[in-house]
Amino acid sequence: MTRPATAGNGRQLVVVGQGYVGLPLSMCAVEHGFDVTGLDVDESKIKRLAAGESTVEDITDDRLRAALASGRYRPTVDVEDAAGFDIAVISVPTPLREGNPDLSYIEDAARSLAPRMRPGCCVILESTTYPGTTEELVAPILEAGSGLDAGSGFMLGYSPERIDPGNREFTFENTPKVVSGIDAASLDAVDSFYSALVDQTVRVSTPREAELTKLLENTFRHVNIALVNELAMFASELGIDVWEAIDAASTKPFGYMRFTPGPGVGGHCLPIDPSYLSWQVRQSLGRTFRFVELANDVNEHMPDYVVRRLIEALNRRHLAVSGQQILLLGLAYKANTGDARESPSQPIAAQLMNLGAKVLAADPHVMDDVPDGVQRVELSPEVLRSVAAVVLLVDHDDFDLGVVRDQAAYVLDTRNKLRGDNVEQL
Repeated sequence: MTRPATAGNGRQLVVVGQGYVGLPLSMCAVEHGFDVTGLDVDESKIKRLAAGESTVEDITDDRLRAALASGRYRPTVDVEDAAGFDIAVISVPTPLREGNPDLSYIEDAARSLAPRMRPGCCVILESTTYPGTTEELVAPILEAGSGLDAGSGFMLGYSPERIDPGNREFTFENTPKVVSGIDAASLDAVDSFYSALVDQTVRVSTPREAELTKLLENTFRHVNIALVNELAMFASELGIDVWEAIDAASTKPFGYMRFTPGPGVGGHCLPIDPSYLSWQVRQSLGRTFRFVELANDVNEHMPDYVVRRLIEALNRRHLAVSGQQILLLGLAYKANTGDARESPSQPIAAQLMNLGAKVLAADPHVMDDVPDGVQRVELSPEVLRSVAAVVLLVDHDDFDLGVVRDQAAYVLDTRNKLRGDNVEQL
């Protein structure tokens, strides 16, 4: 069968998933002349997007409204709007369910696209997953639903997302994009598409290498964060300032990369992605990925350690946790973003409430993901003076940390942003 021309120059793009990954991609594509159908199953999100209200902090309302005004961006829940596309990008969640990868969103996206494919189109998976997903899961679904063969009838590839919410230095456009395809023509098509949007692409030989690339990047971070988290716990017990040691080590110009402790890991990547790799090693090889399992154990228990440190601090002040007002500063998983997925603030709040504390929280970025039972407050001197303790979980630029230090009776600082007689570092 004659191989179709590459679809990389086609301008009809469907982006399945309009969240932290899909919406920035959609906006960038519109700005580079693509006609973009932004498909999502969340009707409330689509209504907000259609009204010009961004649901992702990295995308301003003005940028979204400009895309809508161009006539080249259409947010929709109707999968029929995807029919006849040149290129489709799948950027849907891949959560863990009871420790096992849940690829149902990828499967649903592929099933939705398959009947609406045309010969010569290109489908690209961006969702984080284990090696083999593109070729062993997505390809058969697309083939069965379209009647086309992967490679000869349509092109297929994988390109791992590298979106870092809140990062003002490295954006979608200036972060190198790893690209792959199931064959040479697919690789050329995937590369051609992303080359129109980003400054640099990095070609790898097959989707399996590209899928592993994403897991390697996040497993590297996960393991090293676990290392400094465990080191912070031991250093505290030994009476050593781990933050000073980290600052000193960071002056070495070679052979060292700076990682810092924190209250736990959050977002989609670190709490989840390394477990995809661990799961595959266990399923395929019957062995344990020991580094990942150990990192999971350390990082998952950091919220427990934060609560324990707070209990000890209150005990030294002859206060029980029960009945006290505790203020959590930050509900997001990282600074200057409203992304609260898997945030350590949630288990910390739950544990404190189970101990009888009244938990308050201030976060100017997180609007919707406030844990049940937590009272949302605005950060003010009056609030700071009214609580028994403040736990600094996220160092948003919006927080006036000088006021926190000056007005709070006690601060447990998990980010090493404050110093003072009433402040303890993690």
